[in-house]
Amino acid sequence: MGRFDGRVAVVTGAARGIGFGTATRFAEEGASVAIIDLDETAAAEAAAKLPVVGGAKAVGIGADVSNAESADAAVERVVSELGGIHVLVNNAGITRDNLLFKMTESDWDLVMGVHLKGAFLMTKAAQKHFVEQKYGKIVNLSSVSALGNRGQANYSAAKMGVQGFTRTLGIELGPFGINANAVAPGFIATEMTDATAARLKMDVEEFRKLNAEANPVRRVGFPEDIAAAVAFLASDEASYITGQTLYVDGGGKLG
Repeated sequence: MGRFDGRVAVVTGAARGIGFGTATRFAEEGASVAIIDLDETAAAEAAAKLPVVGGAKAVGIGADVSNAESADAAVERVVSELGGIHVLVNNAGITRDNLLFKMTESDWDLVMGVHLKGAFLMTKAAQKHFVEQKYGKIVNLSSVSALGNRGQANYSAAKMGVQGFTRTLGIELGPFGINANAVAPGFIATEMTDATAARLKMDVEEFRKLNAEANPVRRVGFPEDIAAAVAFLASDEASYITGQTLYVDGGGKLG
């Protein structure tokens, strides 16, 4: 038996990277999975690759999580097509990095809209179902950048906002059988961090090597590392944990 047999898990921004790795983990452990992404074609293609087991299903749904109507419609489609919703992972995100004096209002608004408003809208849409059934697991993606990172004033603010949002969800939703936690990844080898290397005009492997050397475990993280942490927090084994942020960063600045 898998930990998520009979459960329905929703992962936003899951057509690739950490989101896809997380969706894969839920599928492997028995869940029916909905991949939500801005590009419905990409979402459907990713869903078709998930290793669903038993009678579980996978669907890909196109949605703009920063738009209330779109977020509501996505959740209703999940409930209609998969028969319910038990787990929500707010992973969707973008970067618009720049130093403060170069950062535009659009750079700020877009990042806040997807990361913070998106998590708010998707959670608001899902919690109606969670409260009614007296059960739900919410895992939000923060980042070590929440602690501050040069060139990421928008992203850092959004990711720290996610932590405050998560703690408040823990307080408000705990009495209804709902747990809400966050995972804050360190450096994870994905297309997004590869793009950062390109922006810095660095070789991808060299960029990863430098980041590996900067933490105690001397390696970079992979989507599977984050997926393992998310799956734990979304499981019943973590039912006495809520409002917390777990840093998954190889020890970060400990070294």
